Amino acid sequence: MEVTRKLARFIVEHRYDDIPENVRHEAARAFLNWVGCAVGGSRHETVERALAALAEFSGPAQATVLGRGDRLDIMQAALMNGITSHTFDFDDTHLKTVIHPSGPVASAILAFAESQPVKGEDFLHALILGVEVECRIGNAVYPAHYDVGWHITGTAGVFGAAAAAGRLLGLNEQQMVWALGIAATQSSGLRELFGTMCKPLHIGNAAKNGLLAALLAKENFTSSNQGIEAKRGFGHVLSTEFKPAEITERLGETWEIALNTYKPFACGIVNHPAIDGCIQLRNEHKLEAEDIESISLKVHPLVLELTGKKTPQAGLEGKFSVYHSAAVAIVHGAAGEAQYSDACVRDPKVIALRDRVSASVDRQMREDQVRVAIRMKDGRTLDKFVERAIGSVDRPMSDADLEAKFRSLTDGILSKAETGNLIRLCWDIGRLEDAAEVARASVPTAEAAAGKSWVTTEDTEHTEKS
Repeated sequence: MEVTRKLARFIVEHRYDDIPENVRHEAARAFLNWVGCAVGGSRHETVERALAALAEFSGPAQATVLGRGDRLDIMQAALMNGITSHTFDFDDTHLKTVIHPSGPVASAILAFAESQPVKGEDFLHALILGVEVECRIGNAVYPAHYDVGWHITGTAGVFGAAAAAGRLLGLNEQQMVWALGIAATQSSGLRELFGTMCKPLHIGNAAKNGLLAALLAKENFTSSNQGIEAKRGFGHVLSTEFKPAEITERLGETWEIALNTYKPFACGIVNHPAIDGCIQLRNEHKLEAEDIESISLKVHPLVLELTGKKTPQAGLEGKFSVYHSAAVAIVHGAAGEAQYSDACVRDPKVIALRDRVSASVDRQMREDQVRVAIRMKDGRTLDKFVERAIGSVDRPMSDADLEAKFRSLTDGILSKAETGNLIRLCWDIGRLEDAAEVARASVPTAEAAAGKSWVTTEDTEHTEKS
């Protein structure tokens, strides 16, 4: 089976008019959520450090770091926006594979759209195609690929970025085959790095490397014609259970972006059922942390594998602690970015309750389920079974929920008027004459007026902060 070629032909020949309206709307939801996450994460220490490292070496100031006045060359901008959008671990999730699909794709093509005119309709089409490619490739190698330790958003995301950028570049079939092969040989990302600044780096690298793959292929830079399915290609090398039919069956008939989900909580997706259950019990019984003897969680095996850090020391580690997540759900009744700050992870009240949280595997549980049992000091036991966590396909966030999330993320970075305008542009992305308008509108007015760039023709202040 010529998997790579069939996929390339689909990317090159597909027509926008063949995309159902509900799929286009889901793509706009994904884009809105991604922009909010990128702007919201733009002032994090992770981003400041990455910019400080890159400043001296970026080329022309071609593209925007969303939420900031900084402008970099398109490759570095793709990298940075991939980093910013995933730093909070608040971006969208394809639950079948736990891929965060928008980050690699949108980061690559929005940077590209600032280098030459791209109509909104073409941008949205490329976004949908890129997500389709990365998620189908993810389906073909999941779960074995993920279980052995690969970070699937980094490894599969590079294909989505290459496909989307290649579509905008107008690659022909053979060039797209090469682009997918070039992407395959750059595929990387290790789960060992979760809880550190490297996790969002994986998304940034996927965006940058996918864009590079497309640009090289445009110049007839060759690669294997079977970079995905060959014996020593991506599928067989990076997974012991490669299922190529997952990539090609019903291609163009079903859409993976229609299965996309959005996080109400700023942490690893498998934490969400426990947070949901704890918040429900807190609100129903008006619970106070000091009245609780213990919290017991029955969870899917992947929860402890991914989020089993009992004593996180930093905010990024807290995102991968089901113990911390359950504790803040009770203490704060929330699990937003503030609950995964360094200060919150080290808060004595949170730590005291966290130490009274236990979790055990129940193999009957799905990944989006949990059973919470809270034993009170007065002898009562309160139970809650979460059948489907909020934010899942069956309990999705509404458009209004996504807008509220967006506003909370941009609060303190953009004014209310700037936020409202940016939300409107995201919803209208498929109708814009110039997709890059979104990037420009993400910059606070004062910083845009200052024309700040990390790369100047004279002396560059590497440690300058926005």
